[in-house]
Amino acid sequence: MCGGGREGRGAGVRTGEWAVGARGREVWARMTEAVGPELTSPRSPRVKAARQLAKRAMRERARSFLAEGPQAVTEALARGGVVTQLFLTAAARARHPGLAGQASRQGAEVNTVSGEVMAELAQTITPQGVLAVCRFVDVPLATLAGAAPHLAVILANVRDPGNAGTVLRTADAAGAQGVVFSDASVDPYNSKCVRASAGSIFHLALVLGGQVADTVACLREAGLRVLAADGKSGRSLDDIEPRGLLGEPTAWLFGNEAWGLPADLAALADDSVAVPIYGQAESLNLAAAAAVCLYASARAQRRQ
Repeated sequence: MCGGGREGRGAGVRTGEWAVGARGREVWARMTEAVGPELTSPRSPRVKAARQLAKRAMRERARSFLAEGPQAVTEALARGGVVTQLFLTAAARARHPGLAGQASRQGAEVNTVSGEVMAELAQTITPQGVLAVCRFVDVPLATLAGAAPHLAVILANVRDPGNAGTVLRTADAAGAQGVVFSDASVDPYNSKCVRASAGSIFHLALVLGGQVADTVACLREAGLRVLAADGKSGRSLDDIEPRGLLGEPTAWLFGNEAWGLPADLAALADDSVAVPIYGQAESLNLAAAAAVCLYASARAQRRQ
């Protein structure tokens, strides 16, 4: 609906299925002007250029990636200066009338596209009709370290984009300031990772590349204690929590989904800690273990 609600049949001007009252006419005019004519050909140069961003090499060349769905696009627009192009279907434009105007005000190119074109652009089976081309948002490690973070994440050899995106989302929810993807980890701009982050990729300081050892040294110098989440450790969260260690500024180091942290990387940390298993489960997956560890730190830090 346009504005605060739908008007009666005799109270406004019918535009398709919309009834726009006097207060809504200007909004509708700005919205339709912002999106321009509909793109109906998947062979359009703009569509082809955006579609190429599904490939990592093309993302790195363009320093751009795709954010799909209204939630991710809303968060990208909230950051400002990130969205360079917005593609949306007519139906999605009606459901989310503010997106086109907000993108246009930020200088982004706004395109209305047919369902066929959206299906070509989207990386999901059932597209939601909203997709944006966004600038890379990563920052140098020195930027994260210089912000005096009290909670951060280091991902070492994390390969699954869904897991990585969920850790991003969890870190954001727990109040962490940044997530570092080591040079052997998945590309956080992978579309599945972006979707799994549910917009959190636009909230945190995102750091890419670099050796784990260098990252640990940098964050330790910035005043963070580095804790390795290691299921093989003889010390658990229950052991270190009474010692007050979780209340200190902390960088959590998480390893690969299948084999965890190798011994040489675990040795870089100040302490190795296991998530306690009280039942009969063999272990927790990466995303679940990260949630337990990060929230344990967040609670301890908030109590201080």
